[in-house]
Amino acid sequence: MQEYLEKKFELSKNGTDLKTEVIAGFTTFMTMAYIIFVNPSILSDAGMPWNGVFIATIMGAILGTVCMALFTNYPFALASGMGLNAFFAYSVVIGTGVSWQIALGIVFVEGIIFIILSLLPVREMIVNSIPMGLKASISAGIGLFIAFIGLQNAGLVVKDEATLVTIGNIFNGTGLVAISGLIIMGVLHTLKVKGSILWGILAATVIGYIPGLNVTPHFQGLIALPQFSDWSEVLFKMDIKGALNASLIAVIFSFLFVDIFDTAGTLVGVSTQAGYLDKDGNLPRAGGALLADAIGTAGGAIFGTSTVTTYVESASGVSEGGRTGLTGIVVSILFFLSLFLRPLVGIVPGAATAPALIVVGTMMLSNIFHIKWDDFSEALPAFVCLIAIPMTYSIANGIALGFITYPLIKLLSGRGKEVHGLVYILGILFVLKFIWL
Repeated sequence: MQEYLEKKFELSKNGTDLKTEVIAGFTTFMTMAYIIFVNPSILSDAGMPWNGVFIATIMGAILGTVCMALFTNYPFALASGMGLNAFFAYSVVIGTGVSWQIALGIVFVEGIIFIILSLLPVREMIVNSIPMGLKASISAGIGLFIAFIGLQNAGLVVKDEATLVTIGNIFNGTGLVAISGLIIMGVLHTLKVKGSILWGILAATVIGYIPGLNVTPHFQGLIALPQFSDWSEVLFKMDIKGALNASLIAVIFSFLFVDIFDTAGTLVGVSTQAGYLDKDGNLPRAGGALLADAIGTAGGAIFGTSTVTTYVESASGVSEGGRTGLTGIVVSILFFLSLFLRPLVGIVPGAATAPALIVVGTMMLSNIFHIKWDDFSEALPAFVCLIAIPMTYSIANGIALGFITYPLIKLLSGRGKEVHGLVYILGILFVLKFIWL
């Protein structure tokens, strides 16, 4: 078996081994397993049955992640995207009044368009046209973004009416567990202990059991058999005919636009961290990665869930040394097991995984050194992109502002010839996006 995996995923060639890939897979899964419970909660607000979406979420994650592993041999995991699921439930279904079946149809149509664009060189050209400075800023910006999410999940950053955000209660149970996990991860990583992030998550989960903290849910058994009959309530329920109504074209375009650039940003950011970009700053096998994402989206709609996309949490597995698709296969196996081990998966609290996101954010921020800070025409667009990602809570918005400012500054500074023609086109499209969407 080990010989087969070595040959299939080229472990030695990629500087990794079976143990490292398994640890990386566990780490990625632990940091993104929250989607198993959060996605059904959000989509149920749109009237979808919770249990059916629970199964659909897992099946969509498995499909997308396995496709990514087999098409590209990259350690990226996919699942129903946060933000896109909220847009699905609150803006499309509740906001416009269309049924969730039609909303699924919209996601399916979007996925089919994705597949067509992915088979053409269009999406790969988009990913590879991103200037190197922006690629570095996207990676660093995603680092700040996921660290910010971690601070929120830990309750260390909370909303404030006057200042938008402020520090939370660091001495309550959630705060203490998160800080303890962060220190443990920091020490283990400093000592170069393999699996430091995973061990930190497990240690923080155990700490959450300390009386008085009341963070980790009580263990309520190991196995809970899924009710596959519930899945039939959402499986193949998308209304494609209803989705093709002319009044919904703008909604389809919104899903398409956000998903393309969220995915592109995540691929570029995590690939920069993993060292996948070639000497020209291009991502090898970008077409395969985008196709896997597109298939995940279309397949997810068939299964009964919102847009499936590449997860920034994949960076946690990369940080643990994951370098091949075997990491994604491990993630997929764990998602499948979670169908039957729901009580076990559910005991890991957000406070235990939050420090993992902060640690990974720290590592990804190192890409800031690849920005040409001595060239202001490169530095300013990179900074705008970097800071906009966490501040607008959107990778796509950060990329959009970067693509708008970069060509404008170059052009008005008399250096317009340094800019790829596609960057000008995308900059104009982003301006139109902000005006009309």
